[in-house]
Amino acid sequence: MDMLEIRDSHVYIGQTYVLKGVSLEVRHGEIVALIGANGAGKTTTLSTISGLTRTRRGKILFRPDPDTTQRDITKAPAEGIVKMGISHCPEGRQVFSDLNVWENLLIGAYLRKDKQAIQSDLQWVCELFPILRDRRRQSAGNLSGGEQMMLAIGRALMSRPRLLLLDEPSLGLAPLLVEIIFEMLEQINAQGTTILLVEQNALMALELAQRAYVMETGQITLSGTGKELAENEAVRKAYLGAT
Repeated sequence: MDMLEIRDSHVYIGQTYVLKGVSLEVRHGEIVALIGANGAGKTTTLSTISGLTRTRRGKILFRPDPDTTQRDITKAPAEGIVKMGISHCPEGRQVFSDLNVWENLLIGAYLRKDKQAIQSDLQWVCELFPILRDRRRQSAGNLSGGEQMMLAIGRALMSRPRLLLLDEPSLGLAPLLVEIIFEMLEQINAQGTTILLVEQNALMALELAQRAYVMETGQITLSGTGKELAENEAVRKAYLGAT
């Protein structure tokens, strides 16, 4: 059953026509990857889901749990979308550099009132990323790139999302750190969080994802299982470095 459904989304940024009839689905419990070249519209797709960008035509539908009613969130405010269970980890990490690690994590829970559960979730995030506990009093701006990425993911998890939107989590990171981040994403998914992943490292994304979409110039051009797309000759030539 679909958790998220985008139907024929058309998005303009200023006068630029960015998304040209995008449709995709994310099912409960999946990791779905969205790959494509820079400027294809992947980041805009995520920001449209999270209410930071508005679709001019089309619909975005969200069902937090399989037994709940599907909701039309096309015009919902960004804050309301977070409350419904969608959290967005943006490109470039965008941590609050003047605040410490603990304060950054607590900002992720700013809409929540359940103080005891917030403390429990802080511990859970620190079990996923133990370095955050060690650095909890350190300013986020002084963390390494990998540590900032862990902090950004942890902050997004503090809202207790049903669906986690991740934009380029491997960007600028050393290969070993990328492997660690992807292992953590697999663990987060195994613990019940559905993930929609935009990722420049197409090979790792397709290995991680159950299903994937290829986006080119604002349109979905291919879809299938991660394995199918990883074996697709056109995808291999365009995104996996095959000759």
